[in-house]
This record gives sequence, C-alpha cells and structure tokens, in this order.
Amino acid sequence: MATYKNIHIVRWVLITLSFIIVTLILWNTFTFFQKFKTEERIKMELVAAALEEINANKDLDARIELPLNILSSNKSIPMVLVLNKDSITGFNNLDPEKALKKDYLKKQVEIMKNENTPISIKSGNNTQTIYYRNSDLLNKLKYYPLTLLIILFLFAAVIFLFFKSNKIAEQNKLWTGMAKETAHQIGTPLSSLLGWIEILKLEDTDPNTVSEIENDVHRLNTIAERFSKIGSIPVLKNENVVDITKTAFNYLQSRSSKQVHFNFNSDSTSITSAINQQLFSWVIENLVKNAIDAMEGKGYISLKISENPKNIAITITDTGKGISKNLQQKIFTPGYTTKKRGWGLGLSLAKRIIEDYHNGKIGVLNSELGKGTTFKITLKKAI
Repeated sequence: MATYKNIHIVRWVLITLSFIIVTLILWNTFTFFQKFKTEERIKMELVAAALEEINANKDLDARIELPLNILSSNKSIPMVLVLNKDSITGFNNLDPEKALKKDYLKKQVEIMKNENTPISIKSGNNTQTIYYRNSDLLNKLKYYPLTLLIILFLFAAVIFLFFKSNKIAEQNKLWTGMAKETAHQIGTPLSSLLGWIEILKLEDTDPNTVSEIENDVHRLNTIAERFSKIGSIPVLKNENVVDITKTAFNYLQSRSSKQVHFNFNSDSTSITSAINQQLFSWVIENLVKNAIDAMEGKGYISLKISENPKNIAITITDTGKGISKNLQQKIFTPGYTTKKRGWGLGLSLAKRIIEDYHNGKIGVLNSELGKGTTFKITLKKAI
C-alpha cells in the first residue's frame, strides 16, 4: 500500500514538473517572439527614416550611402511602398513573378495591414506608407509553441500507452498466476475424490450414482487442466471438431433446464482441425453457457457446424435478449460483463483461445434485441 502511495506521489510530482517546464518554455517563446517582433519594427522604422532622408535630399551630390545601405540591409522582411494610400511604387522581399499578377500586391498590403501598423513617411506634398509583414523566421517562431505542444502530447501519449501496456501485462501475469495456483489447489482434493470413488465401487454403491460422480470428477480434472494451460502455449493436434464440440454441447444439455431446447447439426460426422481439445471445448462451453444465461433458462439453442474446402464454421444461436450493436465489440473486453455475478473473463478468454492460440476468428455474426444472438467461430481445416 505504501509503495502504491509513493508511486502515486511521484507520478503527480512528475506531472507538475512537466507542466511547469512546458509553461516556462511557452512563456520564454512568447517573450522571445515579442522581442523579435519589436526588433523587426525598429528595423522597418530605420528603413522608413532612410527613405525619408533620401526624399529630403534633392541635391544629387548629397551623400546618401548610409540610407542606401540601410535600405539594402532588409533581406528578410516583406514590404510594400504605397504613395498617397493608393499607388504602389515598390516592394521588397516578395516573389517578383507573383508580383506581376493582378491584385497580388494589393492582397499583400491587406495582409500586412492586419499584421503590423504601417509607417508613414512625408515626402514633400505627398505621403508614402510602408506596409510590412512578419519575416518567415518570425512566422515559424509563432508556430513553434503549437509544434512543441503537439510533440509533448505525442510524448505523453506514448508514455501513457507504455504504462498502460505494462499494467495490462502485470494484470495478465497476475491472472495467469492465479489460474495456475487454482489448478494446483484443485489437484489435491481431486486425487482424494478419485480414491473415494474406488471405495464406493467396492461397496456396491448404485453404479449410476458412481458414474455421475465419476463424470463430475473428470469434469473437475478437465477444468484444472484448462486453468493450468493459461499463460502457456498449448499443443495443437489434428482432432475431430465435430466430436469435441458435440461432447461439450451434450454435457451442458444434460445439466440444463428442460425448458432449454438444444439442437446440434453438422454437415459431416468428421471434420478435422489443429486444435487443443481442452481449450477448444472450453470455448464451446462458454458460448453455450452465455446463451443459456441470455435466455434466462428458457428458449432454444442451436449449434451448427459447416465446412468448405479451407475453413470450418461453427455457429451458436440462441433466442435470448440479444446484444446491442455498441456492445458487440465490448463483450470481448476483459472484465466487461452485464451480469450481476461474474468476472467478465469468459468471452475474452474465448477470443484469446480462438484467435491467439488457434489462429481463427470469433465474433457476433448477428444479434437482434429481444430475439437472440448468433456467435460464429471460424477455424482452418487440417491439411
């Protein structure tokens, strides 16, 4: 508990530090942007002063090298020179080819008006106005904070996904350990029960009673073996899918309410696929149990096995309450359940067994609220 609390504190400390660092970076960037913008303004005021100096010197022999050098020093800030607010007399740092197009320079002037306050120059009885916009470097700097935020967001998303995957891995490890421990704990009383069965046989107990007890003990042994295989790569063998499916189907039929009507149908008596018998029968039982629960102990369950040259299709149809479309993907999520009692692991385990271990597919083929659901399993046929 203390370790969890420490991790929680460290997490919030890191989040706070990250927020402070991001805030400082954004503030410094904003300050630098404003300083750079002010420097560009000063530069354009010098250009305006240089133009005013040139206009004021009518003497051809006047020394105007300095004003000309100031004008030529502007190699980054786009500008347009307008006479008496309507006549464009010059431009600088704009595409000369585009400037030949009609209204290009006028559109640039409108953009410049919105970005920066123009600078007016007196030239005798006329007024010249310098319109300018931010340099490309300043524009790039303006979008730098947004780029930084996007990078930080992606970085945070990667960290979040990393921790989430680690958490899921830890949970899977915990479930695997619990499953294997459960299988180990079941093994001890099972051995004892098998001994008691032999004693009952020697004491001439009703054979039918002994047989039923024996079936249930074997059932418990099968469950223990299934749990012991969780987290391990199962061994697949070419098995008759029809026989295994029918055995699992019949087992639940014999232990279900007489108000639930079962129907089994197959295209053939022998269809082979590479499967793990215990895990595959577990999937069938999970789907049939869910169907029984969905019908609340009354209705029809139909299981059909069909084949084509490459695949085997197993469909399980019930007349239960159905599944809404927005839940048809969620039901395979570990921990998700609509039942008052249950861990929400049956369908997630079924999906993992079929898709990860058997390289098949499982999903809801169709479902209608109030009428029922059909699940479909697809497996590859044995070569």
